[in-house]
Amino acid sequence: MKINTVEFIKSAAEFSQAPVDGLPHLAVAGRSNVGKSTLINYLLGRRSLARTSGKPGHTRLLNFFLVNKAFYLVDLPGYGYAAVDRKTKGEWGPMVHDYLEGHPDVKALLLLMDLRREPAQEEARLMAWLGKSGLPFFPVLTKIDKLKPQARAKKLRFWREQMQGEVASGALSPVSALLKLGREELWAKVAPLLVKESDAEA
Repeated sequence: MKINTVEFIKSAAEFSQAPVDGLPHLAVAGRSNVGKSTLINYLLGRRSLARTSGKPGHTRLLNFFLVNKAFYLVDLPGYGYAAVDRKTKGEWGPMVHDYLEGHPDVKALLLLMDLRREPAQEEARLMAWLGKSGLPFFPVLTKIDKLKPQARAKKLRFWREQMQGEVASGALSPVSALLKLGREELWAKVAPLLVKESDAEA
């Protein structure tokens, strides 16, 4: 996909503040330290659009970026062991759940997971819920450049075996900004879903 324009539109503290204008939404979710901002910048071909931070839990809002004036990429708050108070962490889950379940224009979700780790209960629960909701999702493996090629290949085999019951083996997308790997392949999977309904019917 060719990215011509990217515009930060707004941050939303609750589901009701999300844009509702008929344009498709592509949501991006992952644990607080999975490299979400780095991946978003890589996908959009920008260096510092989504801010990266050494402190997990930097994103606490729904952040909306308008891409090519055609769809929104939505940076969701990270989950997991973010360094935030329990009250704040407890508010994130319902906000994200309400947005994914209730917004009429959410078309797909990128679920980011660290290749070096094992699938966690949080990811398993989220994938189970996504399966029931019917929202298309794409598992994306990040931080693949942190492993040498042989170890990387071994971990990829492990993930495919572990995820066999959750997703099709070909659905896993290893992506790395450092290695310049996986960007176009991921966009090729996702792009067909990011078509405005009125344009698809035309």
